[in-house]
Amino acid sequence: MWSTWLNFVLGAWLIIASFIPGIVGNKTASLWNDLIVGILVAIFAYFSTRAKKSMCWINFIAGLWMIVAAFIPGIVASKSGNFWNDLIIGIVIVVVAVWASLAKPSEG
Repeated sequence: MWSTWLNFVLGAWLIIASFIPGIVGNKTASLWNDLIVGILVAIFAYFSTRAKKSMCWINFIAGLWMIVAAFIPGIVASKSGNFWNDLIIGIVIVVVAVWASLAKPSEG
């Protein structure tokens, strides 16, 4: 249960971080990427507190996207803070989503 709430907090952080100039810089794609993924992670983390384990895998995919997006020059701003924020948050979301999925009782 704690793992789904941790992903909720990480999603909220992405939403907040998308408006911090020192992290996002002036790149609009980076702002929208962090904002949209943050909203999705927070929503699906909230729903996965009551839903089956399949909901956790959606956050796993969002976390993988954050890792990939960290290496796409068109999305990541020239600020290294944006790169590290996206990369670290993406890795943590992936790990926590897998943990939450494995900790939930089986569907059926």
